[in-house]
Order: sequence, then structure tokens, then C-alpha cells
Amino acid sequence: MNQCTPDIERSEEQDVFLPAVKSIPISMLKQNGLLQALAEEASGLTEADPSEEVLRAQEEWEALEAIQSGTADNSASPVTLISFNEALQYFQTADLTECRKRIQPTMQRRGLSAVAHFFFGPPRLHQQLQAERDLAFVIAQCGLDNNEKVHMRILQTIYKKLTGSRFGCPRYGAHWEELGFQGLDPGTDLRGTGMLSLMQVLYFVMDPQTFLLAQDIFKLSQHSTQNFPFCVMSVNITRIVIQVLREERLSRECNRRHQVIAVLNDLYVAMFLHLYYTWKTQHKTISDSGFVLKGTFSLHLFCCSKG
Repeated sequence: MNQCTPDIERSEEQDVFLPAVKSIPISMLKQNGLLQALAEEASGLTEADPSEEVLRAQEEWEALEAIQSGTADNSASPVTLISFNEALQYFQTADLTECRKRIQPTMQRRGLSAVAHFFFGPPRLHQQLQAERDLAFVIAQCGLDNNEKVHMRILQTIYKKLTGSRFGCPRYGAHWEELGFQGLDPGTDLRGTGMLSLMQVLYFVMDPQTFLLAQDIFKLSQHSTQNFPFCVMSVNITRIVIQVLREERLSRECNRRHQVIAVLNDLYVAMFLHLYYTWKTQHKTISDSGFVLKGTFSLHLFCCSKG
């Protein structure tokens, strides 16, 4: 049963993302072509998204190797990698009635605020896209559930992709702090963002166009002086994404692309890229995190308002 949350130095030749940011306006980061160009510049080759069969075959082989070598962790059952699309399909078909009851897709405006929004605010989201928008809010209301296999596969996939580990890990433990969660249980850091925050990290690490960037950001988060909690930072970015969606600032872009969740993911990646660039080039430390997040938020509010 799904639970609902209450309230919601890599080498120089490898640091390939920074020049791209200098020469391209942040407002263009929402476009798919830029994210693809960044990845192609990094690797010289854009890989195809692995099929479900390839992912499962790889995991089954690694599980067999673990058993034969005796390195398998008995405290964590074997879990196969999960793609973003498979995870999304799960949420599209799961019974999330209780979570759906708690969503607030748009801001409640009254009086002059409502009148001003009607005449001067962003366009309304097309009716055919409202169900997809609502799904994003439903996922954000869905808490991490140990009894849901898909939830556990999402968590394990994030761990394996970020750490490069060939094997899974226990549900609880200090290894989650190494990824940038605050404690031994990642579920306690998802307040207000629920499974949507994990879904956005999953997209980040499983999409070949963004994976190298995710690796670079995670490596910077482990820096001796510029370190920061990667996953906590990610949750905060997802929280901003949710706020921007609720304020209807993404409606124009969603209407143009006839998509919602893909737009949310692109905004998430764009914000993380901007934060990474600022953090690395301006030599920020954890004491600057609030300032950097606020600056990232303000900049992207401006970009969204310009469509």
C-alpha cells in the first residue's frame, strides 16, 4: 500500500559542461536540444537508452557474480535497475487514490490577485495536460514505501548509478549519507516532494544525455572543501520545481511541448546545472547553499516568466 507524506576534481578534459553554460543563456536550458548537446560534447557520442531486457540481463549477470564471489549483501535482496519510463508507468497505473485526495494543483487566488492573474498571468494549462500535471502532484504526495518493489528499485538504481557499485545496498544505513541524505533512511528527507524527488534523480542518472552531468555534480558534492549533500540539494530543487508548476509558470512551455513531466525534468536538470556551474566556478561551500539555491530559484522564475 502506498503511503502519503504529511505536508507536503574530475580532470580538466572531463569538466566539459562549464564552457557551454558561459555561452548559452540559462533560458535555453529547458530545450531538449541543449541537454543533448551538453552530453554529446562530454562524451562525443550519445548512447541509446538501454532496453528493459538489457537492464535486467545485466543485473541478473551481476547478481550471479555476486553470489559466486560471496560478496552479495544478504541484508538486501537483489534488485534490478529500473528505467524512468518503467517507474513512471507504475505510477500511472497504481492506485494512488489517497494521495490524489491531498493534491493542490494550482494556487488559490482571491480578490485583486485573482483578477490580475486572469488578465496578466501565464496562460492556463491545456485541459488535456491537466491529468499529467495532477499525476506529478500525486507522485509528490506519495511517500517511500518499503512494501512497494518499484519504490525499492528506484532507490537502489539511484544508489548504484551514483556510486558505480555493481551491487545493491541495505535499505537503511550510513551509505545513504554518502549520497547526501541526512540520515540512515532516505525516506525521511522527502517531506513535501515525496517520490517525485526520487523520480527526478532517477531521470537524471538514467538518461544518457544527463548522466555525465549527474556524475560530475555528484563528484563535486564529495569535494574536500566544496562538498554538499547531493540528495538533499536535489530534493530542494524538486521542491522549487513543484512550486513553479503550482504557480502555473510552466503552463506556456507545457502547452507548447504538449508535455508536463518532461518539462519538469528539464527544468530540474537546468537548475542543477546552473547550481553546479555557480558552485564550482565561484568556489562555493556548504555555508553558501541557501544563497545559491535562492539565486537559482530567482533566475529560473525569470526564465519561466519569459516563456
